[in-house]
Amino acid sequence: MGFPGLALICVAALLGPLLALPRRWHVPVVVGELLAGIVLGRAGLALVDPAEPTFTFLADMGFALVMFVAGTQVPVRDRHIRSALGSGALRLLAVAAAAAAAGIGLAALFGGGHAVLYAVLLASSSAALVLPIVGSLRLTGPGVLAMTAQVAIADTLAIVALPLALNPATAGRAALGSLAVLACSGAVYFILRGADSSRARRRIHRLSEERKFALELRIQLAILFALAGLAVWSHVSIMLAGFAFGLAVSAVGEPRRLAHQLFAITEGFLGPLFFLWLGASLNLHELAAHPAMIVLGLALGAAAIAVHALMRLFGLPLPLGVLSASQLGVPIAAATIGLHENLLAPGEPAALILGALVTIAAATAASGGFAATAAAPAPPRG
Repeated sequence: MGFPGLALICVAALLGPLLALPRRWHVPVVVGELLAGIVLGRAGLALVDPAEPTFTFLADMGFALVMFVAGTQVPVRDRHIRSALGSGALRLLAVAAAAAAAGIGLAALFGGGHAVLYAVLLASSSAALVLPIVGSLRLTGPGVLAMTAQVAIADTLAIVALPLALNPATAGRAALGSLAVLACSGAVYFILRGADSSRARRRIHRLSEERKFALELRIQLAILFALAGLAVWSHVSIMLAGFAFGLAVSAVGEPRRLAHQLFAITEGFLGPLFFLWLGASLNLHELAAHPAMIVLGLALGAAAIAVHALMRLFGLPLPLGVLSASQLGVPIAAATIGLHENLLAPGEPAALILGALVTIAAATAASGGFAATAAAPAPPRG
């Protein structure tokens, strides 16, 4: 891949912001980036080759950064979220039980051996999607707090469980590799917390800001890529390395300047490149050749919405239950790992993405309706 190819990718990735521009649509930027990749890749004009080594490596870097940023967006330090973790965990147990039953049913119906994978997908939520929607619509209240806690737990557990669910045959090895990555991430957390309490981190921050060294960004990237290297060596997805490190940084507290730097490098270049690579890797012709996969994608999306809507029985407003069903990171990670390791059937990666898009559409409509209802003036008392 040369500079003309990179220029084409950067221009095509602008489709993401263009589709997300109308605020009333609440369309995530990644949807347009995925569509751009589909148009340029195997399913479309074939102008980019997702198997090209440089493209693939840059996409892996973007994947690690996207998952890192998703981890930093989990509100670990928010005391209100921590106070709601108990009720959120109980709701998640109910969601997991319903998701397990639905996953087994879908696997039996479509003749696949991925019941555990489907269950993880159905029970998962996307903090990276839900939290920006909650913030942009200024949703508040006990129900929103409980839903946010549930989403944070579900997102974290699904990320850890996904590699084990994708390939149960290597679950033992994957578990050991996951433990190694999590242990190193935990060690990084204690190191960062120690540096923060000793004010060494503040001195580095001031020096970096005064001298324009970007030291914090360099250190964070070095740690992230070291953890990603450990994940690859131990046969674990770099998804876990990025997300675990993001949680560690979130627990310590991320300086605003560093957050802006990471936003620039992730959202400005490597993140869009990754999503465009993923879209280019999806072969939608396989969906046409295997219509059952289209039905599977729609069924996964509908089942995820139904499973999370059951939280209405536990006191959570129905729109918030539907909002908590929104998925992106976990299905994308499943499709990415499945494509890399040939673990999924033809058309199945695209089916997973289709299911995620169904949940995003439903969550967008539900959140908008909930915000409009909350903002409506109360009827006068007679």
